[in-house]
Amino acid sequence: MTSKARKSLICWGALSPIVVVILFPYATMLSTALKHKDEIFTFEQTWWPREFYLGNFADLLFERGFGQAIFNSLYISVGATLLSSAVAIPAAYALSRLRMPGKGAFRNYLLITQMISPIVLIIGLFRMFAYFGMINDPHALIIAHSAFYMAFAVWMLQSYFDTIPKDLEEAAWLDGASRTRAFISVFLPLCLPGVAVTALFTFVNSWNEYAMSLTMLRDASSQTAPVKIAFLTGTLYETEWNIIMAATLMATVPVAIIFASIQNYLVRGLSLGGVK
Repeated sequence: MTSKARKSLICWGALSPIVVVILFPYATMLSTALKHKDEIFTFEQTWWPREFYLGNFADLLFERGFGQAIFNSLYISVGATLLSSAVAIPAAYALSRLRMPGKGAFRNYLLITQMISPIVLIIGLFRMFAYFGMINDPHALIIAHSAFYMAFAVWMLQSYFDTIPKDLEEAAWLDGASRTRAFISVFLPLCLPGVAVTALFTFVNSWNEYAMSLTMLRDASSQTAPVKIAFLTGTLYETEWNIIMAATLMATVPVAIIFASIQNYLVRGLSLGGVK
C-alpha cells in the first residue's frame, strides 16, 4: 500500500463517524419510506423492509399532489435565486469597486436587516400582495424571497469581490476593454465560486421557507413542499410516518444533489482564480 493510499484510509477512518451522523437521517427516511404502514408500528423494528414498497411514493405523487408541490418549490426557489443574484451581483460590484460615501455604514445596515424575522412582516406583505391581486400567485413569493435574501447576498458577494485583485481588470482596461466588458470577460468568471455559494444560500432558504408560503399560497394546488409536508402530519387523525418520510426524502434529495454538484464546481473554480 502506497503512502498516499494509507493517508487516504486514515482520513476516511477519522471522518467515518461524521459520515455516519450525516447519513443516518437519510437512511432512516429511506428505510421508513420503503415500508408498508403496518410494518412500521411493530415491536421488532428492522432496517430492511420485508419487501421494497414503492406505493408510498406513488400515493404522494398521484393521490396527494406532492409532485405539484415539488414543482412549485422548485419554480419559486429558482426564480428567487435568479432575481436575487441579478440584483445582488452588480450591487456588490459597485460596493467593492466604486468609491462612495457611507459605504461601511451601508454594509452594516445590510447585515442588521438580517436580524429582522420575516414573520414580523407577513401581515404587511399579505396586505400588499392582496392589494395587487397576487395571493395564490407564486411570483409573489419569488419577489418576497428575493427581497429578504438579497441584502445578505450583497453583503456576502461584496466581501468575496474584495478578495479579487483589481490588477486583472486594470490590465483589461489597458488592452482597450470597457468596464462592462472587463466585468463580463475577466471579473465574472473569477467570482463564479462566490456567486455559486450565494445562490446556493438563497436557493436553500427559499426552498425551506414555510411561513410566507403558508400565508400567500392558499390553494392546495399552489402549496410548496414544506407546507404540504406539514399538512401530512395531521391527516386522518393519525401520523402516517411512511408517507411523511417519503415526502421528506423527496423534498431533501433535490437540495442535496444541487449542493453536491455545486461543491465540485466550487473546488474547481477556486483553484483557477488568482493573479498569474
